[in-house]
Amino acid sequence: MDNIVQEAEKIISRRIGDHGNFPNNPTLPLLLYKQSLHINEGDAESVEEVFAKNDWGNSWRNGIYGYHHYHSTAHEVLGIYSGSAKVQLGGPDGIKYEVKTGDVIIIPAGVAHKKLGATADFACVGAYPPGQHFDMNYGKSDERPRVDENIKSLSLPKTDPVYGDEGELIRNWHSS
Repeated sequence: MDNIVQEAEKIISRRIGDHGNFPNNPTLPLLLYKQSLHINEGDAESVEEVFAKNDWGNSWRNGIYGYHHYHSTAHEVLGIYSGSAKVQLGGPDGIKYEVKTGDVIIIPAGVAHKKLGATADFACVGAYPPGQHFDMNYGKSDERPRVDENIKSLSLPKTDPVYGDEGELIRNWHSS
C-alpha cells in the first residue's frame, strides 16, 4: 500500500458558486487530484485502504449517477479505480472534467455532480469524513433553505483523504 500514493501530476482547485437550484459551495473549493493514486486498473481495495488510512470511511464501490445530485450532510471523495468518465460539477452549466484511473475528486457538500458518459469499465470508490453520512438532493425547489443550513453547519474534515494531515484539502479548506 505504501507505493500507491504519489504526488498528483496536477491539482485543480475550483470554487463553484450558487446555481439557483444547486447551492454548490462558494467557500470550499472542489479539488481534483490528477493521477494521485498509482494503482493497477481495477484495484478498488487499494483506494479504500488509502481513504481509510486517512480516516475517510463509510466507503462504497460503484460509479457516478448520470443525473445532477448533491449532498448537504457530507463532503465526499471519489477515487477512480477503473476506466474513465466525463463528469460535470456544479449543475447544468457547471464545469466538465475527464477523469480516469488514479484520479481523485474531493467534492464539498452542496456541489452538484453528474456522470455525462463513461467507458464500460468505469468505477470509483466513494467515502466520507468521520461522522458524516450523505443525503441525496436533486436541485428541487423545496430543498432550500434546509440544505443551506446543513452545509453551513457541517464540520470540516480533519484530514485529506489522500495525503492525511497535509494536502490541498488541509491547505485550501482550513484557510477558507
